[in-house]
Amino acid sequence: MKKVCFIRRQHNPFGGVERYFERLVVEMKRRENFDVEILHITQPGWMPSWIKLPYYDFQVCRKRKKECIYFSNDRLSCLDIHRAGGGTHKTFLKVKGFTLNPLHPVYLWLEKRTLQNSRQIIAISEMVKRNIIDDYGIDEKKITVVYNGIDLEEISQKEMDRRKEKVLKEFGIERNLPLILYVGSGYERKGVWEFLEILSRLHSPFHAFVVGKEKNLQKYIRRADALGIAEHVTFAGPRRDVENFYCASDIFLFPTRYEPFGSVVLEAMHYGNAVITTRQCGAGEILEMEPLMQTSEDFNIAAFIEELLQNPSRLEKIKSRNRSLAENYSMKRNVDETLAVIEKVTD
Repeated sequence: MKKVCFIRRQHNPFGGVERYFERLVVEMKRRENFDVEILHITQPGWMPSWIKLPYYDFQVCRKRKKECIYFSNDRLSCLDIHRAGGGTHKTFLKVKGFTLNPLHPVYLWLEKRTLQNSRQIIAISEMVKRNIIDDYGIDEKKITVVYNGIDLEEISQKEMDRRKEKVLKEFGIERNLPLILYVGSGYERKGVWEFLEILSRLHSPFHAFVVGKEKNLQKYIRRADALGIAEHVTFAGPRRDVENFYCASDIFLFPTRYEPFGSVVLEAMHYGNAVITTRQCGAGEILEMEPLMQTSEDFNIAAFIEELLQNPSRLEKIKSRNRSLAENYSMKRNVDETLAVIEKVTD
């Protein structure tokens, strides 16, 4: 029996990586020939982050279990399989720009060791694969692209309509008003400033929801007011019922500056949204009917959104196609492809 150890630094029950590994473990336990263990490693709270990372690497590698296949989304120098779920930090810094934070050179040092030492690497998009090759010269033969998977809820149109009505009633939105949605935390990197700018260039009636956590929320509320669209935008904050917003919306607008994949794109497709995102979003690779923004500041996309708002039949065609496309990206498919990578290191 093959034993797989998933390594995580501490535990965040609301983290996207935690949720992914929980789903992965559940699926793996349904299969035969796999013994699964999750190892959570803790560090002293008083340590600065730029010391915690190399100490974390030391903790994991010093007591490495030889009988276990080490698998992690984290950057660690003694892995069998590294899932590059966060893309590369080197590419992220190109987007973010210069900074004096001492954590960044530590990330880069550890990232290089991780990618060079791992026996296999899972890239969550073709974009991430290119980043790894271009940034670190890694042999593409040890990189496998495995797109994210989501839990595909079986939901009827009647149930979707019920959820939409619930959102409309809570916020007092007109029933026939087209809805545009953003979901995500970390508004700066994921393009909420640009989201608002695009909305300000639309002429057709609409209402927009911004769902997600942001510590500088007032900055974006003021921006919406300055653009003259404050009455057309609702900042809903973090929500546990985000699926209801997907059901309610027609267009998912995600002008991110850098997103290695973006499961929110898949989720929006699954609940029947047209999706607009950038070439810097890995999930944009799976779209078929919508153009990709060249960058987060490609505001010319407003013309395409305007066209969709004025052409409901075309919008409905795209929404229907996306819902069908999303069926190809189940968690089961993700697990099957991930297990195939695990098999490579057990041969």
